[in-house]
Amino acid sequence: MATEAQALQLVALLEAELMMRSGDITRHNDYYRGDHPLKFASKEFAKFHGGRYTEFSDNWTQVVADSPVERMTVTGFQAAGEMEADKDLWKVWQVNGLDADSQLGFLGSVINARCFVLVWGDPDEPDMPVVTFEDASQCIIAYEPGSRRKRRAALKRWQDGGQDYATLYLPGEVWKFCRPHMTTGENKSPQMVDVDEELKRWRPREFADEPNPQPNPMGVVPMVELPNKPMLAADPISDIRGVIAMQDAINLLWAQLFTASDYASFPQRVIMGAERPVIPKLNEKGEVVGTIPVDIEKFAVDRVMMFNGKDVRIGEWQAANLAMYTGLIEVAVGHVAAQTRTPQHYLVGKMANLAEGALLAAETGLVKRTEEKEIWSGQGLREMARLIALATGQDAKAEAMRAGRVLWADTESRSHAQMADALLKLKQLGFPFKWLALRYGLTPTEVADVIAMRAEELDMDPVAELTRQMAGAVPQAGNVPPDGGEEPEPDEAEVTAA
Repeated sequence: MATEAQALQLVALLEAELMMRSGDITRHNDYYRGDHPLKFASKEFAKFHGGRYTEFSDNWTQVVADSPVERMTVTGFQAAGEMEADKDLWKVWQVNGLDADSQLGFLGSVINARCFVLVWGDPDEPDMPVVTFEDASQCIIAYEPGSRRKRRAALKRWQDGGQDYATLYLPGEVWKFCRPHMTTGENKSPQMVDVDEELKRWRPREFADEPNPQPNPMGVVPMVELPNKPMLAADPISDIRGVIAMQDAINLLWAQLFTASDYASFPQRVIMGAERPVIPKLNEKGEVVGTIPVDIEKFAVDRVMMFNGKDVRIGEWQAANLAMYTGLIEVAVGHVAAQTRTPQHYLVGKMANLAEGALLAAETGLVKRTEEKEIWSGQGLREMARLIALATGQDAKAEAMRAGRVLWADTESRSHAQMADALLKLKQLGFPFKWLALRYGLTPTEVADVIAMRAEELDMDPVAELTRQMAGAVPQAGNVPPDGGEEPEPDEAEVTAA
């Protein structure tokens, strides 16, 4: 068991690493929300026009991040050696609202390179542990040296009101700390700086109904990381990180296009061979005492200007080619699509009359990208299911889930007609109905309900069901006579038995 000093030292180390990650996390979240600074602009353009576009962005980073997440849907958990999905694990998933929160977790992982899942028992409901998805800005896990899976410790740090809170999870115990939330200030005396440093120290939270530290009955760190694009010897990578530079270029092109179109709306002309028009200035007696230059803006509004002189000429600067900007923007968006494996029709917005097969081929990159994310997220979710079993005291199920699997909905987009045709052919090959229903996209719970409904219909009218099966164009597997002849008609006793 760790001492308080050791726990505080570990909190300080993990918090320091968490703060180092906060800069990238904040930047990626800002880009996802469309808060983009104007980059790559020349000094002259930024000086005269930069302020006009501080709140503008043509946000493609959000589309890149959303496209795989909308196809990542968990439908169940299956332990090793089992033929059915685990109903208890699915109940925990549903009660904790993880069908919705998992989408938030997957999105956070895509944006910030990782998210976390925390599992902890509920004393008031021992069979229903609390499972939550956690943000990368609040959590961090320390692993055993040389391992990407064996967890040594985990920290969750957050702010609530005027307090900062931290919970340190170790395999044997859980420590809880708090401190006043400090804001940075300027022009503080050395004495007040020392006071702030003293107040910023973590102190154990005191509880009347539980010890601190409290034992961890699971025996393992109850937090799991779900990485995005993990590396063998480096941190995982955010999907947004590689898009930011091209996103900045697209924003600049739009800003230059808007500026050029603004000037194109008011063509720039030059008048040569004439003095600036003036009007006489009169005194109270009506005598001319001077001249006043004519306001040029008035001519821009009235659209009329008169000049005297035989050598007066009017010239005009050629307007910028605005189509050049739109072509560059389209190329830049195409680069984003190619680099992130996001289908062109997700970004460009142009839909041609494509055949269904061609549309599926266009989405192959996104499908593979999503399946890769399911592999890595599935490892963490499988460990989450193991932690749920440990939290409920089911050690055998926890061991079986180590080699179990997570069930996902199909990542490909197919029409109902195409899916039904494919499943019918698989049925004719002998695939069981339960497998076909899962392939169709039903959850294991829904499949069980459909099977129960089919059994109920068969009980109500068994003869009609048998007749429907016999009327099939292709005989069921195993019912073809060995000699290849026609299948004999069932006698009355067989029909009655059925």
